[in-house]
Amino acid sequence: MLWMRTLTLGVKSLWLHPLRSLLTVLGIFIGVASVIWLLAISEGISIEARRQIESLGADTIMVRSVKPPSEKLSANSGVTPYGLTRDEYDMLVETVPTLKSAIPIREIRRQFMYGDRLVDGRLVGCTPEYAEVTRLTVNSGHFISDAENFLRENVCVLAARVSDRLFPYEDPIGKHVYVPEHTDYYTVVGVLQHRNASAAIGGSMDSQDFSNDIYIPIKTLQQRIGDTVTRRTGGSFEGEVLELNQITIRVGSTDVVKSTAALVENALSSHDDMEDVAVVVPLELLEQAETTRLMFMVFMGLVAAISLLVGGIGIMNIMLATVTERTREIGIRRALVAKQKDIVSQFLVEAAVLSVVGGITGILAGIFCRPAIVWARNFVSAAYPDTMAALPDVVRNVTPTIVPESIPIAFGISLFVGIIFGLFPAIRAAQMNPIEALRHE
Repeated sequence: MLWMRTLTLGVKSLWLHPLRSLLTVLGIFIGVASVIWLLAISEGISIEARRQIESLGADTIMVRSVKPPSEKLSANSGVTPYGLTRDEYDMLVETVPTLKSAIPIREIRRQFMYGDRLVDGRLVGCTPEYAEVTRLTVNSGHFISDAENFLRENVCVLAARVSDRLFPYEDPIGKHVYVPEHTDYYTVVGVLQHRNASAAIGGSMDSQDFSNDIYIPIKTLQQRIGDTVTRRTGGSFEGEVLELNQITIRVGSTDVVKSTAALVENALSSHDDMEDVAVVVPLELLEQAETTRLMFMVFMGLVAAISLLVGGIGIMNIMLATVTERTREIGIRRALVAKQKDIVSQFLVEAAVLSVVGGITGILAGIFCRPAIVWARNFVSAAYPDTMAALPDVVRNVTPTIVPESIPIAFGISLFVGIIFGLFPAIRAAQMNPIEALRHE
């Protein structure tokens, strides 16, 4: 009952100065709403940044065939088998639980002809998912389909530069590209847009040039060309047996990349003696994704904390002014045998009420962060389309995502700030000399 009476008296005291109380609540309101809004925006930016980083390959693991050292090669009529096999690909797909997809890849250096035009390039046997993983965009026609791969059809997709060099004056779709070394013809079903070479990233990922590639179904390559590749150089004969150059593994989240890589290394431990398989993890991209997230969260959190600090200073300022105005009231209450703790409780309750009201209204405003930002972005896009188009993708596409933990944290901090900043005025009021307080005019 005592606390209820103290609470009622505190609310009545605040209601005597509604505008001043409203302005004080506004400071806490802005602080709490800022915490929720800024953390929501930072989480949205972090998600978009991680999505862009993952599109560069942070959620992939490259398992590569590596030609072993010469001392470990066991020559067999000049043909040396090594590297990844299709059985190992099937085994990884069936046994690695965190695997989202796996793409087998076979690459061979070849010459391509159309009429009297000749191009040196790379013949790549792959599956339809290869285009998505390597961010290849089709300009005309289509990329390799599942049906074409299943039926082992003689079809191909041309990189932009290969298309320009073989077909400078005509549409390549439906034409036939000749591979002299295998006396094979491949019907062109698609042409890609130009794709810049990927840059090397630290020690994790090598640079790769896609401009001279021709893509065919991997099952077609296996049937038409096989696993044995031979070369004659200066009268000497050499060759190799290689089923797959690379298996590109995609996982559902960057959080499980390292653990999945460990599982893959363990599953392929039989290659340790030959040293003909390497598991490559894009560590730099993973670290950058985590650093980006932490940077946004810390920065936005500090900005929001400053907003709450300003709100707390506002509470202290108002409570100090209230103590001065109510000096005579404090003297009367002390003269009527009110204890110091009663005076402290009275002013702390008033500060807490201001904090709670500001916190609740701030939370309600914070919940509307997502629709408010989306509406503002749509409005700016409609009113100033050129300005919006010039902004980075991360700004145009970001959607705030409320962090659930931010709501109780913001409310708790607002209450804590109100009590802490209300404590000094409350103690100052309780320590007044009753006689001097009664004399105050």
